[in-house]
Amino acid sequence: MHKLALFRLHLIVFLWGFTAILGKLIHANAQILVFYRMLFAAIFLYAFIRIYKKESIKVSKRIFFQLAAIGFAMALHWYCFFYSIKVSNVSIALSCLSLSTLFASILEPIIFKRKVDVSEVVMGLVIVACILLIFKTEFQYKEGIFYGILCAIFGTVFSVFNGKMFGKTSSGNIIFYEIFCGWFMLMIIYLLSGQIFHMNEISYRDIALICLLASVFTAFPMLESVKLMKYISPFTLILTVNLEPVYGIILAFFIFGESEHMSPIFYIASFVMILAIIINGLIKAKKQKQLN
Repeated sequence: MHKLALFRLHLIVFLWGFTAILGKLIHANAQILVFYRMLFAAIFLYAFIRIYKKESIKVSKRIFFQLAAIGFAMALHWYCFFYSIKVSNVSIALSCLSLSTLFASILEPIIFKRKVDVSEVVMGLVIVACILLIFKTEFQYKEGIFYGILCAIFGTVFSVFNGKMFGKTSSGNIIFYEIFCGWFMLMIIYLLSGQIFHMNEISYRDIALICLLASVFTAFPMLESVKLMKYISPFTLILTVNLEPVYGIILAFFIFGESEHMSPIFYIASFVMILAIIINGLIKAKKQKQLN
């Protein structure tokens, strides 16, 4: 069962890594892409929870508004991620995601009221140095790097606060309300800004790809990752999820060719970032083992 769980875990991380590939294959801009991704994912999740599983989606008002706020952070995270891809490339967007580790090392102790882990901060500083090196050598992608950093910030906010919600209602409800509320708030923003009238500027090809993105690469991995927590440790989950940029960058290199070819310094810096994350994970595992 453990080996099967690990296989399923690597499968969903691979699927998450492939979202960046789909983001580049979809011609629609980031606003339209995220709008429809969240809409379709919410529909798929609702159908799964209410029609297939026949479970209730009732939550208290307090939990609803908490999930709505987290969902908005999720929407901003996805928007910045796909916008970074559109203005630069897959490799830049994915490498910037590594900064989430630094932001988490600062935000998590505040939210969960624990001491700051020095090793996390040191690792975060190593990652910042690598990002600065990438910024210097790949300056033509400065806008993509900027939005990639914003993506990491919003992703950290979403992940950390999401950690406080599990156990307050079912996992399916948490994911459904976060995605639905994120989409609903985007719709309000688009209505007020007049962008809602441009949401129909999308081809049937893009709609098909976004449906695929929303179902196979969004709703399914999210639900599956929650189920896997029964069989694997949070450490194994976090460590494996860090392989997402690796899968994505390798796939992008072979699928898109020239547009994804970066300087040697980029690949060295990316390797150092991923290595730092893995080493930090191993240090944490050793400390946890000593405590137990």
